[in-house]
Amino acid sequence: MASSPPAALATLLIASCAAAAAATTFDVGDGHGWDTGVDYTDWTVGKTFAVGDTLVFNYTSKAHTVTEVSQSGYDACSGGNSVSSDDSGATSVTLTTPGVHYFICDVPGHCAGGMKLVVTVVAVAAGGDVGSTTGSAIPATDAGGSLVPTTTSTLVDAAAGVLIMLALFR
Repeated sequence: MASSPPAALATLLIASCAAAAAATTFDVGDGHGWDTGVDYTDWTVGKTFAVGDTLVFNYTSKAHTVTEVSQSGYDACSGGNSVSSDDSGATSVTLTTPGVHYFICDVPGHCAGGMKLVVTVVAVAAGGDVGSTTGSAIPATDAGGSLVPTTTSTLVDAAAGVLIMLALFR
């Protein structure tokens, strides 16, 4: 039996809202981009980074690098054993694993001058929920060390929109 147009529309809306709520794109440094003189620790405050999210670094090509490093590379401002590096001017990094990720600019003096970013990435649970964290804080865990899921406001907003649409087409 074919579904009615309102039911089909509701199904499509639910699917699109779930996909939109699943990942976030962050413009690193917002309007300042990836550059010297920006406080990237302050930039992370209030943000939750989850597996599937993307960090977009905008900067002048060849003037900077986006170099993902280990904690020791971050602490020493050294890209010698980097995970990845790019100097194209528009670097997008999709966060594919939970945990702490470290990024520096490997141009001499830039990292020491503050061009370094650390983000803690949380895993996405089955319902699209993520563990609660902001910036470089440690994710919320229960007594057994498992991430404690919390509902993201994006997911709640999407669900509210679906309920409104269902009410309108009833």
